[in-house]
Amino acid sequence: MTLGPSIRWAGNTRAQSLRTKAENKKNRQCYKVCKTFQPPATYIETSFVKADLMIQTTTEYYRVVLQRIQSLDGLAPLLLRLYLAPVMMQAGWTKFQSFDSTVAWFGNSEWGLGLPFPEVMVVLAAGTELVGGALLIPGIAVRLVSIPLMATMIVAAVTVHLENGWLAIADSSSWLANERVMESAERLERARDILRENGNYSWLTGRGSVVILNNGIEFAATYFVMLLTLLFTGGGRYTSVDYFVAKRIGRSTH
Repeated sequence: MTLGPSIRWAGNTRAQSLRTKAENKKNRQCYKVCKTFQPPATYIETSFVKADLMIQTTTEYYRVVLQRIQSLDGLAPLLLRLYLAPVMMQAGWTKFQSFDSTVAWFGNSEWGLGLPFPEVMVVLAAGTELVGGALLIPGIAVRLVSIPLMATMIVAAVTVHLENGWLAIADSSSWLANERVMESAERLERARDILRENGNYSWLTGRGSVVILNNGIEFAATYFVMLLTLLFTGGGRYTSVDYFVAKRIGRSTH
């Protein structure tokens, strides 16, 4: 008689325990589903947080890499100087080698530039290119040297190359081709036909194709931009005499 209520109580307790476990399992499943399928607002907010974290991480890596390569920032000015130096020196040397013909071209107004005092102008132009180019190699007075060299490029571009357009080599397929370049295509094809008929064409073109020099401002403008860059950057850290001179002067003033 006394065991009946106890048995019923135990049975109720077990049943309640089972129901509790079932509810807990259901809640866990619901939590997983809710975690997987977040509401749109929560999902968007989480995406923004992740994107912001990725941007911050990328920015930090970029900053670290930039700090590491700052010690090499003199490499670019060095390469510009080493590229420009032989170009400038060769231009000046060529003018001195053919001094008389260069003077005639500078001074003649009919088929030349028509400049006053052609002898003086040739010496100034050739000396600037020859000496200035030589100074670019070790990086001496780079900013000062860049100014007269830029002036020679401007004079050359305006007086010699501008009327021919942009292209230095005539290329009729270029979108920069002007009427002069387009007309040169027929001349080039005719020259090639003559070479094929009267010469060993494969041997003649064994070191490169036959082209027509358009003599546009392409090279002069490119050299001007490179010199302008050196005017702002200087010779370069660790790669020029200017840097070590400035460093020594800076130490002596403190």
